[in-house]
Amino acid sequence: MQENNMLLQMEHITKRFTGSVALSDASIHVERGEVHALIGENGAGKSTLIKVLTGVYRCDEGTILFDGQPSAIQSPQQAQREGISTIYQEINLVPFRSVTENIFLGREIFRWGLLDWRKMNAEANTLLERLHLSLDVTRPLNTYNIATQQMVAIARAISFKSKLVIMDEPTSSLNEDEVATLFTIIRQLKAEGVATIFVSHRLDELYVICDGITILRDGVTVDERPINTISKLELVAKMLGKDLGSVQKSGQTSFDANRHHAGEEVLLDAVGLRAGRKLQNANVKVHAGEIVGLAGLLGSGRSEVARAVFGADSIDAGTITIKGKETHFHKPEDAIRSGIGFCSEDRKIDGIIPDLSVRENLTLAALPTLTRSGIVDRKQQEAIVDRFIQRLGIKTAGPEQKIRELSGGNQQKVLLARWLCLNPRLLLLDEPTRGIDVGAKSEIQKLIEELAEEGMGVLLISSELEEIIEGSDHVVVLRDGATVAELARAGLSQDAILTAMAHGEHSEAGSGEDS
Repeated sequence: MQENNMLLQMEHITKRFTGSVALSDASIHVERGEVHALIGENGAGKSTLIKVLTGVYRCDEGTILFDGQPSAIQSPQQAQREGISTIYQEINLVPFRSVTENIFLGREIFRWGLLDWRKMNAEANTLLERLHLSLDVTRPLNTYNIATQQMVAIARAISFKSKLVIMDEPTSSLNEDEVATLFTIIRQLKAEGVATIFVSHRLDELYVICDGITILRDGVTVDERPINTISKLELVAKMLGKDLGSVQKSGQTSFDANRHHAGEEVLLDAVGLRAGRKLQNANVKVHAGEIVGLAGLLGSGRSEVARAVFGADSIDAGTITIKGKETHFHKPEDAIRSGIGFCSEDRKIDGIIPDLSVRENLTLAALPTLTRSGIVDRKQQEAIVDRFIQRLGIKTAGPEQKIRELSGGNQQKVLLARWLCLNPRLLLLDEPTRGIDVGAKSEIQKLIEELAEEGMGVLLISSELEEIIEGSDHVVVLRDGATVAELARAGLSQDAILTAMAHGEHSEAGSGEDS
């Protein structure tokens, strides 16, 4: 890196929040005109680093130089004035306003004291033509699909004549043609000397468009280099904190490798699932009494598979067969009636209802079976709650305690009990041990194993490879929404899974070649 060509230098950034450290030693360096990848798993610190740069947060320690000067950006608005534009994955525009109004929001053009709509509409059209889009710019933004809204957000960002554009998962809503158009725009910006920080979990895209890469893990920059000097396999290993060489399985979970087995009955057989760009050709099969691990990097389609099976998201193509019968669930209620339970990845957003009690949260899915003429059978409800508090060892002051007052591990147990009280045949578990203490994690892992021993089928999604390897009878690896490897228990290893994540195939690790 040439010092006089450096646009952004963030060195040893630390950011603390109450009870946690989001960044502890994060650095990133971006040259003028460079397309720089910023990657890491959930919780690695990517979003926090971007928010520190753009003035949403102030760092507790570290230095920031932008365009050769110490940065003192206090707000996103100031960041835009200084030449930094951010395009977030969640589109942060005003849906009921027109395309033109969104592009010029906060910097409208006036003539004789009145809004100059003719000039703003013309400039909006010129910007969109650059993105190969032909739109009625006077229409409300929400009348267009998400992909088009994303392109409008990109048009707004480049209209600021920025020195640095930050793109957070910009291709997540785009089809292949739209991705190609976006990459053309990024290359145009590069030719004009505009730098781009590109946040994405799609490895193939990184190698197509990026020059350099910064890898974050647990708030620390673990590597930073030209992207053509790191293989996909090494990149994945660094993201996950795994040894690229021989990785020995040392029994780091509470699963018992000797207890695994699967019955003959097929509870779930999902074939060729497709849903936009999120699922491209996903396949997974679960037998009774079997724990099937679903592995892949963030953005690989793991949660999307579970949500599709549960009827929470619709699919464009593919078949889902439950207990030998091809099924198409229109809503989760249909899946629940078919004996399927689903613990979602984010228990705070999609799981618990924080201001309701343990009793109310635990029996939420069972209410239709506990209600007669609109009245809940309180005695039956309390019996169920008492039984599962005891069975799962839920530590609570009592059934009426608000669930938000429980620890993360005990909240997770309540969510598991919510489904277990319905006696499901198939349980979909998305990151069931994330963010909980070691003791609770051990208890939940043992419970999952006991459920499989009793004949329940379990689809286990986890970012922890040890949990997947030691807890699964069979592992399905996803990459960019497609099933790229299916690994039997006898051939399970971290190297095999990492290779499939990186290359989309089951091959010998450590080849150093990029597919």
